[in-house]
Amino acid sequence: MARKGGRYRGEVVLRFLLTRRWLGLLIAVIVVGIGCVELGRWQFWRYSTRQDANAQIRANLAKPAVPVQQLMSTAQEVPESAEWTQVTVTGNYDPSHQVLVIYRSRDSTPGVDIVDPLVTSSGTALLVDRGWVQTNVSVNEAPKVPAPPTGSVTVTGWVRRNSDGGSDQVDPSGGSVRAISSDALKAGLPYPVYDGFLDRTKEDPNGSPSPAPALSPDLSRGPSFFYGMQWWFFGVLAFGFWLYFAWSEYQHQLSQSAGEPTVHREHRTSDVSRGG
Repeated sequence: MARKGGRYRGEVVLRFLLTRRWLGLLIAVIVVGIGCVELGRWQFWRYSTRQDANAQIRANLAKPAVPVQQLMSTAQEVPESAEWTQVTVTGNYDPSHQVLVIYRSRDSTPGVDIVDPLVTSSGTALLVDRGWVQTNVSVNEAPKVPAPPTGSVTVTGWVRRNSDGGSDQVDPSGGSVRAISSDALKAGLPYPVYDGFLDRTKEDPNGSPSPAPALSPDLSRGPSFFYGMQWWFFGVLAFGFWLYFAWSEYQHQLSQSAGEPTVHREHRTSDVSRGG
């Protein structure tokens, strides 16, 4: 005998979930959900990588300064583990091969960084980012930058790796670049050059006037953790929307099914009495 009642009707109504439309929507939600989970995992990986890098940088910042030869050379790239370690180097600045790093603003103020080769007694030069100076708003005026100190200078600064920007950023044009790379600049220099460059923190004797020294690295956690949480929330939200629309459709079809006429083959007592 066929089942009757709300349970049976509900099971029949739920068959709409097996239609091509609803199955396709479910597959789309699953794909979106998987994508959100993977994007969230990628952001959490970035967060973890940044935390590890920050720990390495903090350790390097705490180390005492060492001679430049211990961490930098002309034959090998600066290792990632050495970046932001302090070194000292003595030599003479060569302002004739000075390069300006453009588009270096501080507190929304336009400026440039001044890069001068420091030629050591061995004849090898080290590119030194001597610091930042404010420039005029007009791009037609050449920026006025302070000259480096003359004679023998001892510079202390942070070891930096070459920028991995494209040729439009690191190749000099009109005496300026957008990012520093010893690989791109050494072709125009008449002496061997250490790989990488130095962010000056102090020099002795100090130039007057002197550009603002390099800023310490950004050791904040960054937004990656919250981005990861957002991506996972979007994945849950997508599935939640599917459940909401599926429930709404179920209620709609259930109400339509309840409104259909049903024939009952039951005899009431009054009908029997009339027929008697």
